[in-house]
Amino acid sequence: MEGWALSSTAALKGLRVLDLTRLLPGPVATLRLAEMGADVLKIEAPGAGDATRTMMQSSADRVAGRPGAFYRLVNRGKRETRLDLKSEGGRTVLMALAREADVLIESFRPGVMERLGLGYDVLRVINPKLVYCAISGYGADGPFAQLAGHDLNYIGYAGVLDQLASRDGAPIVPNFQIADLLGGALSAVNQILAALWAVARGGDGRFVDVSMAHCTYANNVVAQVALANDGTAPVAGSSLLNGGVPCYNLYRTLDGRWLAVGALELKFWETLCMALDRPDWATRHWSLGQAIAGPDAVQLIKDLADVIAARTLDEWAALLVPLDCCVSPVLTPAEAAHHPLFNAAAREALMQRQASDAESDEAPDGLSESRAGKP
Repeated sequence: MEGWALSSTAALKGLRVLDLTRLLPGPVATLRLAEMGADVLKIEAPGAGDATRTMMQSSADRVAGRPGAFYRLVNRGKRETRLDLKSEGGRTVLMALAREADVLIESFRPGVMERLGLGYDVLRVINPKLVYCAISGYGADGPFAQLAGHDLNYIGYAGVLDQLASRDGAPIVPNFQIADLLGGALSAVNQILAALWAVARGGDGRFVDVSMAHCTYANNVVAQVALANDGTAPVAGSSLLNGGVPCYNLYRTLDGRWLAVGALELKFWETLCMALDRPDWATRHWSLGQAIAGPDAVQLIKDLADVIAARTLDEWAALLVPLDCCVSPVLTPAEAAHHPLFNAAAREALMQRQASDAESDEAPDGLSESRAGKP
């Protein structure tokens, strides 16, 4: 995320965004716009404001009287103000802001902005170029439009929660908000940028209706492929991408951690088998006719699990990651935060080590520490 944000910092410089959203989907959408250079003004109600100010707030933040990490994380890089949209004065101020804005994003239940006299049909009159995005659970209209919901409800309706299941079929409660972030935030950013492209080419603004349930459903691609093929969605452990093959699975290590094996293509599987000193396994691959979730696949999953269980996660990572065979450790959030992929200091340290190793390898024979060894 850090590298992505840095690479696109100025792309939306000068874009003016009004953020009336709360909680997670809308604030993350406007955060992504801010990371690309947009000027985002977060507008909160008087009083408590956005509920994420105190949601999951640490005791240290509570004592210090500052918003919690949740609020700070998803609202960084934005300006803030307070407006009472139920008052005439607050509505007048918002109208003035909307007249000069490029984008307005809100996440109220459908109809709330209309009842306040601030709906798209009103704002488009004073600013025909305005891109107005409404993020809701089930869309701006339809029989479910007024229902309350959260991420778990949306992924439940979309057929996604059923796919996030253990082998006994019991669904899990994911700690990654799929509908909020994929169906809500990302879909909103995509559709807003598409609408802005039309405006940039001389068109008018438009109303962007983002239904988190519908957008999540649209992204449930693999399950829809299975439905198209035989009319049934895959259960856990029965298909190519949910545990039905040895080359794409999770394996417990000696220290109780997990190793992710994603050697889906034959070349990666062959490399892995050679590294494990099991060349006889190389031909037992789905692309060569091994039946997905069939007896041979099930047996090989067990055999591979026994091999992986003999070493720790760090040992396997040290052996297999450099071979580029799509094998990786399953990191904790704390480990991910300090990994070179996501941590600038760790990345810089790794690059320096790599540069030093490269210089050592290029040294004349007899002088290379990597060849001669340390005394």
